[in-house]
Amino acid sequence: MSIPLTVNVKVDKDEMLRLCREQIATSVKEFDSEFVFWDSAELKKRTCMSWSTIQETFFFDPRFPKRKVGGKWYYPVRESRQFLEIWLEEYK
Repeated sequence: MSIPLTVNVKVDKDEMLRLCREQIATSVKEFDSEFVFWDSAELKKRTCMSWSTIQETFFFDPRFPKRKVGGKWYYPVRESRQFLEIWLEEYK
């Protein structure tokens, strides 16, 4: 003879969303910490912009952090991300 078993689970939607956002933020931080700098290909990938759009919009902004080593541009990750977030808020 088997006894029917009922299990009820209640999930706090707001708490679940908070935990998910927290985990995503942690994962993004860990992923970004793997990079010290981006090259131009990575910058295009991270911004979802073509090279010509990058140059037309923010590349020549004196606040945009960049270093040329030989013939190649490099962008420090933390500073570039901060700049891009500010730039996007300012962009009209």
